[in-house]
Amino acid sequence: MAATDTFSSSSSTSSDSSHANRHKGGVSGKVVIADSVVATIAGIATREVEGVYAMGGGTTRAMGAVRDRVARSADHTRGVSVEVGEKQAAIDLDIVVLYGTEIADAASGIRSQVASTVERMTGLEVVEVNVNVRDVHVPGEETDEEEEVRVR
Repeated sequence: MAATDTFSSSSSTSSDSSHANRHKGGVSGKVVIADSVVATIAGIATREVEGVYAMGGGTTRAMGAVRDRVARSADHTRGVSVEVGEKQAAIDLDIVVLYGTEIADAASGIRSQVASTVERMTGLEVVEVNVNVRDVHVPGEETDEEEEVRVR
């Protein structure tokens, strides 16, 4: 989990105003960010990038589809692995791209989107985003998930 010190203070022009205001009645404390929070943010940010069809490898997606049906909610952390320190985060993503997607461009877009979103929302420095392309989805081809739905 990541922990960040925060200070509530009035604005000041001094270069070390947060230190000075801390002793003038500012409220200090710690914000702890769970690994699952960073994973959820990264998963949602990844899905926002054009060309990403799904997250996770074959087995992960199949198990996730069953879990999603039972829980009636999506698992935003599927295909996401994170390592979170006190000030930094490293993120690994397993994705499935749509056929025709320029993979290098999609990976670059994912890195940019995930890093900026996680940094903006958590204040953590994202030191790396690894994108592992596990499969290519060809529209029109039936998948195991679609066959399971038909057989009910």
